[in-house]
Amino acid sequence: MLHATKAHGTENDFVVVLDPDDQQPTLGHDLAAALCDRRAGIGADGFIRLVRRRRGDLSVWFMDHWNADGSTALMCGNGARVAAEVLSQAGYATTDFVDLDTRSGPRRVSRLGGGSWSLDMGLVRVGVLDGADGDAVPGDEVVDTLVAIDGPAPWPGLRVSVGNPHVVVAVTDVAELESLDLTRAPVLQPDPAAGANVEFVAVTGVDATGVGHLRMRVHERGVGETRSCGTGAVAAAAAAATWAGHGAPTEWVVDVPGGRLVIALGPTGTARLEGPAVVVAECHLDGDWQLTHQPASSDR
Repeated sequence: MLHATKAHGTENDFVVVLDPDDQQPTLGHDLAAALCDRRAGIGADGFIRLVRRRRGDLSVWFMDHWNADGSTALMCGNGARVAAEVLSQAGYATTDFVDLDTRSGPRRVSRLGGGSWSLDMGLVRVGVLDGADGDAVPGDEVVDTLVAIDGPAPWPGLRVSVGNPHVVVAVTDVAELESLDLTRAPVLQPDPAAGANVEFVAVTGVDATGVGHLRMRVHERGVGETRSCGTGAVAAAAAAATWAGHGAPTEWVVDVPGGRLVIALGPTGTARLEGPAVVVAECHLDGDWQLTHQPASSDR
């Protein structure tokens, strides 16, 4: 019988399975999609299997991450913090940091206390779109994509790579942001073969300490609209800083429907993501239910 944990980061929620000795290699898209089903499964935006690995002298965990539709995910900022919290509560993270391997490369998650974690996002590239096929398409770092949803005319968007692909759109104000219908995927032109997460942002100002503030909604590929997206918040902050130009804030507070994230943009194109991770419940999958959704062989 398989044990799973339900957890979320700013209400971007996941079903997590600890598989330290890689004994469940057949867990993949069939079971991921079934588990993430909000009526017939546990319900989540994504499924994460955590497998222990060696990287040189380091002991690391591979974040085997799948979207709600069963497609593989490259990187997830909220999911990485959730993974660290799950490992910590299970007794596998005894130091102040957790080293993860993702499909977009290594990431370190550091403990802040109180259930919050800081994630080293690595290099953030503005004007570039990395897809699942590894392609990178350079843009003009101002506007390089048109984004359309039902109703309004297309918006100009900016491609940002955060280890996974994003297109960020600036809307006029919070009222326009809240009025958007994101029940269907935005249409991108040019349309990237691997798709992209699309963030709609309203910049609400810069406070007295020089910290930028924005609000964001997101439509994630393979999921739909979610309550939060960690990599999307980083992409949104990077895009907002690019649009602001010289003297733009290097720290951004990003408010999403599910809570608040804090982004620090480094001088060399790196970024750090801070936010909470909450374990909700532990559960065991019914053996008969699991058998009906288990693939016959490995689909990793």
